[in-house]
Parts: sequence; structure tokens; C-alpha cells
Amino acid sequence: MTSKKLDYAQPSLEGIIRIPGDKSVSHRSIMFGAIAEGTTTVEGFLQSDDCLSTIDCFQKLGVEISIEGDKVKIISKGITHWKEPDEILYTGNSGTTTRLMLGILAGSSVSSVLIGDESIQKRPMRRVTDPLKQMNAKLIGRETGQFTPIAVEGTKLQAIHYTMPVASAQVKSAILLAALNANGETVVEEIETSRDHTEKMLEHFGANIAVDNKTIRLLGGQKLNGTAVVVPGDISSAAFFLVAGAIVPSSKLTLTNVGLNPTRTGIMDVLQAMGASFTVNDAANSSHEEMGTIEIESSPLVGTEIGGELIPRLIDEIPIIALLATQANGKTVIKNAEELKVKETNRIDAVVNELKKLGANITATDDGMIIEGPTTLHGGDLLTYGDHRIGMMAAVASLITTEPVTIDNAGCIAVSYPTFFEDISSVIK
Repeated sequence: MTSKKLDYAQPSLEGIIRIPGDKSVSHRSIMFGAIAEGTTTVEGFLQSDDCLSTIDCFQKLGVEISIEGDKVKIISKGITHWKEPDEILYTGNSGTTTRLMLGILAGSSVSSVLIGDESIQKRPMRRVTDPLKQMNAKLIGRETGQFTPIAVEGTKLQAIHYTMPVASAQVKSAILLAALNANGETVVEEIETSRDHTEKMLEHFGANIAVDNKTIRLLGGQKLNGTAVVVPGDISSAAFFLVAGAIVPSSKLTLTNVGLNPTRTGIMDVLQAMGASFTVNDAANSSHEEMGTIEIESSPLVGTEIGGELIPRLIDEIPIIALLATQANGKTVIKNAEELKVKETNRIDAVVNELKKLGANITATDDGMIIEGPTTLHGGDLLTYGDHRIGMMAAVASLITTEPVTIDNAGCIAVSYPTFFEDISSVIK
């Protein structure tokens, strides 16, 4: 755990940043490549701690995976040829790895045990293990499958018709991945549309999947074939520089390679509602994922209300949106965001506590927060709670504070953005 003092002396920002690969797509590219038969090549892979945890798990299952920079090659004979691991599968700090692996392993032919770090061991897993048990999965974990470690005995699964109690791409994806090896057609109904990378990648690897509004249908027994995957830049990572470009005076940033999947672009809707000055260019599709270039410059901002269907499209960006709101004129209300309580930490409390230390006028609510702005922020010693998104929020805040900011655990940012501080330094003027 390494603290870091950030003293940027209120700079302006100018330059071009190529956003590193999308974490969600990077995870799934490895998972689908391991399930598929044949060779899968991945370009733009995010070499972060979380994504490397996913690779490590599949290597322990006997899948041949090689890494060279942001390129990954996966050679697999398919899920039926995996070997039983000699070691416990360690998922690190990655909720995506943990929850999606449960769905994959449930329908495999191997027995295994999953465990994560201290944070993962406190995060709720019954939202995944309960529906998987309805599919006949054999799972044993603490508090009837609520917490890791969780033992999985692979078996033949049965299709289910499942109505999601929460909007969660991880839960949806775990069920769909299990459905690949289930008898019959699995139907998943969402209450709100969550990020759809799994559905897009299933189609990209050759599966026949039907999506009708919020209803998804997938027939079991389908084989996937290895293919080429190009990973777009992670809009959740881009969000920190989008906000920096909007709130740091006299700034203009160009962000290239940004994923523009409509289920992920809620941050851009918020920026537009607040009056931010930005444009989107060079939009294109790659591996069924939209991507493009975003140019943003500082401008006056106004408060707004964020809730309802918008929340699943920006759930990971709420910490940095809260900072954005401290610089907007008027009140910003964030609601319907209870899911923040079960992230790497309780992000509602963490965001409110740390921004208050800097002088923000911010109040926690049961399902979000209320922010009054604009506020001049001073410096302070901030906690990350081991949460990469809180750490990056604190770092962006230090660009506009009147005194330095010290964060207690800068290393946690490597979970999703290993080159974050280098990219900040590259655009400071």
C-alpha cells in the first residue's frame, strides 16, 4: 500500500490520450476464447490486475493463453477439454471474474474452488449462486453461497426462466454463460437494461441469441468458435478524463479509442445535461462494439438529476460524476443507485466521506447522494478504501484543489487503469 501526494498546482489540461482497453470486454474476450473451440486472438486487451486474474484462472484450467503487450492468443479445445485445476482459482479483486466464472464452471466437467481478495470475500454472491442453483448447479459457499470461497462441482444444467431482481450485467452474464451448457432454452428478463457485452460477444463467437427489448433467449448446447476480438477503450476509464476536461479551467482533451456501447454511455448523457462542451467523432464498429473519439473542453456546468434507467448505464462512473457535480451551478441529485453499496466498497459512503474532506457540499441518501455546487475544493488526505474508482476520483479532484491531495493507496488504480498517472502527466500544461 503506497500513498501518493498529488500537487498539480491547478494546471490546465491539453493533449491526446488513447484510452486503454475496456475491462468488461477484456474479461469476456478471455472467457469466451477459453470456452470456444479453436484459436482466439485479442487486440487491445487491458493488462490490468483484474483482467490478469481472469487469464490466471483459465491457465489453471489448462487453457493455453499467451500475452504480448495488449495482444492475447487463446488456444482451446473447448470447455469439455479443460483439466481439473490443482490449485484454488484466485480471482483477486475482480467481481466480474468471480461471478462470471461461477456461471461458466457450473456447467463444466471439472470441480474447482473460487476465492478472491479481502474485498471480494465481503461482496454478495447469492445474487449469482441462487439462480445458478435453480439451474441445478452444485455450489457450496459460506452462508449458503453468499460469500467466497465457493466450491463448484461442474454438472449438467437445466434451463430456467429468470426475472432479474436487480439490474446487473454480472448476474445476467453468469446465467447466460451457464445457459450455454444447460438443457433447453434459458430466458432472462431484465428490469432495466444493463451493459450488453456478453450478448454481443456471444453473437460474435457464433452463438444464436435472441434479444427483444429486455428479454434475452439462449438455447443450450451451442458450440462457440474461436475468432478475432478487438477491444475498444473503456468508457469507464475515459470518464475520469472527460470530467477532468470539463472541470479543469482552460482545458481541451481528445480521447481516442473510446467504447461507445449505448448501454455504457450514460456519462455522456450526464455531461450533455450539465451543459459540457464535447463532440464525438470517428464512430465505428469493431467486434460488435461501437467506438470513437471524444473531444471535450472546459465550460460552465449546471446541476441535474440522475436516476432510473440511466443508472445501469453509468453505475461505475458515479464517483467521478459526484466530483463533476461539485463544480456545477445548482443542485445535482443522484438516486436509484443502491447498487453502489455492494461494489468494491460502499461507494455512496466512500464518495461522500472523501469529497466532504475536500470541502464539497454533499450529502448521502439511502440510494444515492445530493450535491450542491459550485464549490472551491481544498486539499486533504483521502482514503481509497482499496477501490480503484475512488482512487481515480481523488486524483482528478487534485487537479482543481487549492492545496495538495494525498491518497493512501495509489496502487489500487492498477485494477483497471495501470497507466493512469502517466496519462495525467502527459496532458498537464
